[in-house]
Amino acid sequence: MIRRRSKKLTEHYIEPYKIKKIVFLNTIELELPNTIKIHLVVNVSKIRMYSNQVSGQRAEAPKPVIIKGEEE
Repeated sequence: MIRRRSKKLTEHYIEPYKIKKIVFLNTIELELPNTIKIHLVVNVSKIRMYSNQVSGQRAEAPKPVIIKGEEE
């Protein structure tokens, strides 16, 4: 039996990767490392353009969630 990761628990966006080639008008092939277990050819609707952080913008870590007096 093959166990898959739950879609609910996977990240929505992963690191920026280069486009290897355009397969069709709406599908592209990505240059992905072997550690990522997704298909190399994806629909363009799943791709977002990478944008750097705006200069001068602070990257703030999210605040911890407190449940019943304990930090999570």
